Amino acid sequence: MNLEATFGAGCFWGVEELFSRLDGVREAISGYSGGSLDNPTYEDICTGTTGHAEVVRLHYDPELITYEELVDYFFRLHDPTTLNRQGADHGTQYRSVIFYHNEEQKNIANNIIDEREASGIYGNPIVTEVSPVEKFYPAEDYHQDYYLKKYNGAPGPICHFLRPK
Repeated sequence: MNLEATFGAGCFWGVEELFSRLDGVREAISGYSGGSLDNPTYEDICTGTTGHAEVVRLHYDPELITYEELVDYFFRLHDPTTLNRQGADHGTQYRSVIFYHNEEQKNIANNIIDEREASGIYGNPIVTEVSPVEKFYPAEDYHQDYYLKKYNGAPGPICHFLRPK
């Protein structure tokens, strides 16, 4: 059985690449979610006026990787304390967001945020949005498997990196 999870952590290229490396992640699809425009394009969301975030939709096998592990990984691959920004990318489309698919995912995400806030691990407040997923629009083909295409399957620099646990 495959389940779905949807995360926004800045530019979707690196997020897609890092999640796709995990055992149990069957598919990682770059796309757009959280906005008001139907069938947005990359050019549309780059205006910052549609409300969409760049996200990655995961199909995963819960027998091999849990939703908790995915959320933990999400928090390791970006800075959840920067509002509408990851590295050099800035705008609402680059916000830190977890789009939950059910109440269990919502509760898990909020519990992990509360635990991390209480630990003081980041030194600044977490600004990650936790919202219900409504519509997901796959990004254009040239955004899918971007690093695989760019480096012809060889390793290359990625705009995201994993922080220690």
